[in-house]
Amino acid sequence: MSTELLAASRQHVADRAAGSDVGDTLALYLAFRLVDDVYAIDILRIREIIEYSVPTGVPMMPRSVRGVINLRGAVVPVIDLAVRFGRTATGVGKRTCIVIVETEHAGALYTLGLIVDGVNAVMEISAKSIEPAPAFGTRVNADFIAGMARVNGRFVIILDITRVLSIDDMVSITPPAMIENLKPL
Repeated sequence: MSTELLAASRQHVADRAAGSDVGDTLALYLAFRLVDDVYAIDILRIREIIEYSVPTGVPMMPRSVRGVINLRGAVVPVIDLAVRFGRTATGVGKRTCIVIVETEHAGALYTLGLIVDGVNAVMEISAKSIEPAPAFGTRVNADFIAGMARVNGRFVIILDITRVLSIDDMVSITPPAMIENLKPL
């Protein structure tokens, strides 16, 4: 998925917001696969999607932090989302990619990469079709889930990316010498 498509999606969101009624509650989400499940993140949190390249390992990082990549001169930590969710590490396949996201913490903007099995599409999901996360029965910590939506007969798990990538959580499991990699860009 190209940067141009993401830019067009963001423009679509801006156009809908500028010309929409108060009752219009559609939002765009980037859907991606992780093992056998489909997850989605609010498109406004997505910066870009890049081809997978092996991150440079950093000693003493938590298992979910696979390393760092150089993104146009910026050092970006790369998180294995499967490991963050308590699963085995993501295997690298033809469709494996890194989704670059932005998350906010204490007023600062952080850029992080997420390893996913593949990107599906940009989906328009109505707020009415999003249900609260179940308290049990999911393979992901319920605190990470913003809601669940049924799209084309299948559930899509909508992630609360701020909670998934909580800088406080990352810092609490990261040795102090490595916290430098989690500073804002």
